[in-house]
Amino acid sequence: MKLVLVTVVEEYEKEVLEIFKKANIENFSSSDIDGYKNVPSVLMASNWFSAGKSGNESTMFFSFTNKEKIDGLFVLIEEFNNNLETNNPLKAIVVPIERYI
Repeated sequence: MKLVLVTVVEEYEKEVLEIFKKANIENFSSSDIDGYKNVPSVLMASNWFSAGKSGNESTMFFSFTNKEKIDGLFVLIEEFNNNLETNNPLKAIVVPIERYI
């Protein structure tokens, strides 16, 4: 059993749901998060509201599942990212689980 985490900007939530379905990952959860990137100081200085940093509305999906399903999920995520026309790829990590009940 492993824990897989996938982060995505709000714009691609439906695509991630489809990817999870294709990977046969039926049980998962999600949480709304704000994603941030460090902005170069030149861009911050030119921003009218430079004192306030705002994040991108994003979602984190997570699932406890087996390695075989995660391998399929990563193939689908790589295909999605290779065809992406924006600079907001899906990000995914796997965390091993030592114990669970």
